[in-house]
Amino acid sequence: MNVWLIAALVLLLGFVPCIVVLWRAPILDALVAFNLAGTLATLEIVLLAEGLHRAGVFDLALVLALLSFGGGLVFARFLERWV
Repeated sequence: MNVWLIAALVLLLGFVPCIVVLWRAPILDALVAFNLAGTLATLEIVLLAEGLHRAGVFDLALVLALLSFGGGLVFARFLERWV
């Protein structure tokens, strides 16, 4: 186990507050938590790719970063009528 995998394990703790906010908070706060979870997932994939020495997985992290940003914009547009 190297430092990258340890950092990936520590970063998993960041998902706990996101899940709590997604479950219990108002809709706009949940949208922010959704975007934060996308960012955390991207960082998690980057750390795992570096820790496991898999260079091809970095492309997956780049795609996830772009799609989570676009998904957040789509959800914001969809939730516009309830705000």
